[in-house]
Amino acid sequence: MNHLSLSEICCLFCCPPCPGKIASKLAFLPPEPTYSLMSDDSGSRWTLHLSERADWQYSTREKDAIECFMTRTTRGNRIACMFVRCSPSARYTLLFSHGNAVDLGQMSSFYIGLGSRINCNVFSYDYSGYGASSGKPSEKNLYADVDAAWQALRSRIDKISKVTSPVLVIHGTEDEVIDFSHGLALYERCQRPVEPLWVEGAGHNDVELYGQYLERLKQFVAHELVNL
Repeated sequence: MNHLSLSEICCLFCCPPCPGKIASKLAFLPPEPTYSLMSDDSGSRWTLHLSERADWQYSTREKDAIECFMTRTTRGNRIACMFVRCSPSARYTLLFSHGNAVDLGQMSSFYIGLGSRINCNVFSYDYSGYGASSGKPSEKNLYADVDAAWQALRSRIDKISKVTSPVLVIHGTEDEVIDFSHGLALYERCQRPVEPLWVEGAGHNDVELYGQYLERLKQFVAHELVNL
């Protein structure tokens, strides 16, 4: 968990105390980038370079299965996108929005492990001001970021626009960052929700460590998505 120093707390509430800026500083905690993207001469192919802090846990073969590129948001920022081909037989792709204090480099090993276990590809992106993405993190930029990521994913999977998928909501009951009530609200507003998973005792950063997390995802992918 990240802790704010006294000087950082002072900066939050001074000069002047603008609610929007205060919310952004509390909600977004971008780390020092743990990766870089290098483009070829045409600017169409990007090479992923991970630093030691990315804590990459796999071989070069798995790394070669990761495709990275940049896309532009409606607010003018360029955001880094990552498409992880986890399985040659995968029928589905997860659009994964990562946490507020990590970037794509740190998440890359997790995506490989998650996708291979539930037989799905994984598509993710860095918010404005994170990793190789330009701009600054803010609520308005966040909405533009996820919209740009979704549009980029759709343009790469030509049948996705014809599919209306059910939604699985997973939330820890002891989440200390995003209150459990948010998960309930999301579930209640979904047009096609499946049975949610409320992980008893799980917090914000450890929900994936509970056995039922992976088992519920496997069931969702293997049965509930198949029987559309």
